[in-house]
Amino acid sequence: MNSKEKKPVMTEEDVMKLLDSCYEKCLNGIPKVSPSVKKLANDYLKKHRTTEEACRTMLINQIAKCTTSGVVTGFGGFITMPVAIPANVGSVIYVQMRMIACVAYMADYELDSDQTQTFIYACLAGVAVNGVLKQAGIKFGVKFTNGLIKKIPGKVLTKINQKVGFRFITKFGTKGIVNLGKLLPGVGAIVGGGLDLVETKIIAERAYKWFFEGDFSVKD
Repeated sequence: MNSKEKKPVMTEEDVMKLLDSCYEKCLNGIPKVSPSVKKLANDYLKKHRTTEEACRTMLINQIAKCTTSGVVTGFGGFITMPVAIPANVGSVIYVQMRMIACVAYMADYELDSDQTQTFIYACLAGVAVNGVLKQAGIKFGVKFTNGLIKKIPGKVLTKINQKVGFRFITKFGTKGIVNLGKLLPGVGAIVGGGLDLVETKIIAERAYKWFFEGDFSVKD
């Protein structure tokens, strides 16, 4: 085995550092790049008659943002990545996470709670939290509510985060996502955009279903 040719293996801790860094910037915004999630949400809420309408419009716009080369070039060195992944991958994760957090905020979830933060990570990763909750003996009806999410204990959140970490380690370990950053800028933007479009649409639908409809199931 030639260890020199092997890339450092991403750990679960690396993944959580990356997600935490993005989440902090979602809540506070990035100067001259993007406003905070609350400001983003309130801007949409002011322009639409219903919260659902505002949310749907926001999702359409964020999906578009993830599929343009601007998401790669516009963010530049906005975030110091705690792990070695291409900058365009990090910026897409940021936009996707911000989109989910905006949905959660519009649905009256508290963004500064550990529970909401974990659910946003799970939504981004496509981890079915309802399975973890059932295993932990937490009972809930068809609709999951904001009040119920606050009662989820830390040990259950840890289990969800472990699944999130594993999902991202697997994702970053695939050749496609790492090699994406090595492509020529124009080609990388086009190829990356096509991949991001499909994934971001799925995440957008999942976010709405989770936080507005209270259905935390996941379709693989």
